[in-house]
Order: sequence, then structure tokens, then C-alpha cells
Amino acid sequence: MAGATAVLTDDSRLSRLELGLYKVEEKLALTGGLAVLSLMLLAVVSVGGRNFFNRPVPGYVDWIEQIMPVIAFIGMSYCQRLGGHIRMDMVIGKFGGRPLWMAEFFGTLLILILALLMIWGSWAHFERSFEWTSPYWSRDSSLDIRLPLWPAKLLVPIAFSVMAVRLVLQAWGYGKAVISGVARPVAVPLIQDMAEIAADEARAVSGLREGESGAA
Repeated sequence: MAGATAVLTDDSRLSRLELGLYKVEEKLALTGGLAVLSLMLLAVVSVGGRNFFNRPVPGYVDWIEQIMPVIAFIGMSYCQRLGGHIRMDMVIGKFGGRPLWMAEFFGTLLILILALLMIWGSWAHFERSFEWTSPYWSRDSSLDIRLPLWPAKLLVPIAFSVMAVRLVLQAWGYGKAVISGVARPVAVPLIQDMAEIAADEARAVSGLREGESGAA
């Protein structure tokens, strides 16, 4: 599993594109967090309505089915940017320099191929659900309150498309590192050791205290 990571930036085109995508990923991750919050509130309202008024939320399970894809897929690219997905760091960490960047490059290409296959398959799944001439443009719906299912199905290829863009940028970064032999490339997650993690935490705490004292 991945440890703590850092992503370096500079004035290169790759870094500017990476930072632009990161802003999009942050908004998508925030959307996923709000989806988790909405699911919690929905559960509270449904349980409270059942216990106190004998009126749970209509279609409670249907709404959960619509919200779960948002929670499951919308933050994938954000997690990839931070190096948070499952990795073989015990193996990869044995390498250094160009061998490390070559291993990361080919691993990223493999994930990119899988992401493209997921885009193709999930888009086909969405097309089977969407129909312009049908009510609510949907060929299928949830079992209870008949919510159209195509919005949740459309979210999957969108999320994997953002993920694919992230993987292209990371493959670009690793490829440049292979060619140049640079020790710390930009736009890719770099695994931090314990000293770097401690230094980052110290800077974060120091910055917070400075802000507090300045505000006072």
C-alpha cells in the first residue's frame, strides 16, 4: 500500500496541466465528500421518520443506489494524484533512478489501458440505459420509486475519463524522468520517507500557529 507522497511542481507545461487537472479533481473529491454526507443525512431522516412518524424516506434504497457510484468513483483520480491507491511499494521501493521511473512508467501505462477498457465498457452500459425518446430519457429505472438509472451509469465513464487524463500526465512525467534521469520529477507522486513526512507536518503546524498569532 502507498505511503505518504508529495507531488512537485515547476513552470513547465506538464506541471501547469497537472495543477489544472488537480483543481478539477479537488472539486470532484469535494462532491464525493458531500455525497457521503448526504447519505448520512438521508439515513438519519429515514430512520427518524420511521421511528417517530412511521414515514421513512420513500425509495430509500433507490437513493442509496444513485449515490453510491458518486462515492465509489468520483474521487479515483484525486486518489491517484496523491498516490493513495494500492501499490507494491515494497517491491518498487527497491529500485532507484531510471529503473524506478521505468517501472512506474510501465505500471502507469498498464493502469491506463485498464482505465480505457473501463471507459469503453461503462459507456456501453450507459448507452443501454439512455434513450432520448423514453420518459426521463431512461430505458430502465430503480425498483421502488422508478428513478432513472442512466445518471449513475454515466458517472462511471466520466470518472474513469478523468482518471485516464491523470494517468496520461503521470506517464508523461515518468517518461521524462526516464529520459532525463532526474532524481525527483514533477507531476508524479513521490514517496516520502519519515524525515520528509515529519518536516511537512512541522511546517504545517508552524504555518497554522503563525496564522493564529497574526490574526490575534
